[in-house]
Amino acid sequence: MSARRRILIDGRSGSGKTELARSIAAHWPEAQLVRLDDLYPGWDGLDAGSAAVPGILTDYRWRAWDWVADRPGDRHDLDPARPIIVEGVGAISAASRPLADLALWVHLDDATRKQRALARDGDTYAPHWDRWAAQELRYLARENPQALADVTIALDADGHPGAIVEP
Repeated sequence: MSARRRILIDGRSGSGKTELARSIAAHWPEAQLVRLDDLYPGWDGLDAGSAAVPGILTDYRWRAWDWVADRPGDRHDLDPARPIIVEGVGAISAASRPLADLALWVHLDDATRKQRALARDGDTYAPHWDRWAAQELRYLARENPQALADVTIALDADGHPGAIVEP
């Protein structure tokens, strides 16, 4: 992989995006991983997080969200010469896709996604599940990120790749 590679990993909450991104980053140590969970400005921040992705890929910086204080957190600078992986709901959009070399959509059935997400985040996420899911549906209808992806990775109920689909 070239030193300037840009990868976007998107999918609905609980689909396995973070695990995939961590696995890629573990095998590609020079890559810089940006998790949109670290910069969404609160539970209503999917659109703002998605809108930040083009700037991450062109300005090589991003600002974290301090979830505890409910305000912007620290700024993070990226090395433009190193690969960047951006993962999270909203990573692939009409604005971000032309700036990346590869876009991956991760798919998992709805019931398993919810079970995985709530097992992972428990009581922190449970009261916000429906609110976040509604934002996801609006985002999917507006951006159609799966259609913008180069590859769809369909996971089975255990989170293992079941199929890889190229458009």
